[in-house]
Amino acid sequence: MRRAAAVTLATGVLLTVSPLAASSAQAATAPTVSAKGAYLMLGSNGAPVYTKGADTKRQMASTTKVMTAAVVLSSPGLDLNRKVTVNKAYRDYVAAQGASTADLRTGDKLTVRQLLYGLMLPSGCDAAFALADTFGSGTTRTARAQNFIAKMNAKAVELGARNTKFDSFDGISQTGNNVTTPRDLAKIARYAMNNVNFRAVVKSTSYKSTAPTSTGGTRTYTWYNTNKLLGSYSGATGVKTGTGTAAGPCLVFAATRNGKTYIGVVLNSSSVNTRTTDAAKLLDYGFGSNTASTMKVRTLPPGAQRD
Repeated sequence: MRRAAAVTLATGVLLTVSPLAASSAQAATAPTVSAKGAYLMLGSNGAPVYTKGADTKRQMASTTKVMTAAVVLSSPGLDLNRKVTVNKAYRDYVAAQGASTADLRTGDKLTVRQLLYGLMLPSGCDAAFALADTFGSGTTRTARAQNFIAKMNAKAVELGARNTKFDSFDGISQTGNNVTTPRDLAKIARYAMNNVNFRAVVKSTSYKSTAPTSTGGTRTYTWYNTNKLLGSYSGATGVKTGTGTAAGPCLVFAATRNGKTYIGVVLNSSSVNTRTTDAAKLLDYGFGSNTASTMKVRTLPPGAQRD
């Protein structure tokens, strides 16, 4: 994502180790990460393990899409096989914003399930628009998008993410008021990761599927996950990247080893590569391992979307 907005200065580091994590986390030295905001929690009960600027509000870029997916997946009567026709407005929006894209083609009919992969793997803002337009209520496309964003904000309140505010369905902030905190975003991710369909999407390093076109043909879509922690860090299971002028490189991440799951967030890391190593350091702290220093980071193929 490439939208400018003000960023709040980071606070100092506050380290918290939960009793349940003490056996592994306290055995290691607390890591130093480049991210201005960071958080690690136990997936089982949400207990904090590591915090840095945990309650400082920051832009979140495309990590917004974790909530986009969560709202869709919590919709009453959800049919993941429901067909959605790609509208030209979705492509025009991406082009106007210079946004990350799933390269959806006008007139193609994709299922909601396919759109979720297009949303979360290549960080498609066109897929986000399609989902907001489909699951929002209203007589116009603008009204439906705004209604969907309202649902995102209502879900944040429901989850106790009270320092979070969404003004977009994809992280492209028009007002600079699309903000969260590391603690809040970890709560949102933990909620989302409780959904089996969400977990299936975000753990995939790639996804290939076909969709009917408006002319009766078939188009193949292939997407690669921009989260390089997947396929690099042993046990990684998700979740979502984000990059923006104001937000900086961000990553929501999760990993499971030996039945123990950690979920974390880094906001405004020093670089796209460093956000991956920041996340690995935090997971190592939880697991009591040293994977970050030895892992080989997965590379994306030429032409794959970056975020």
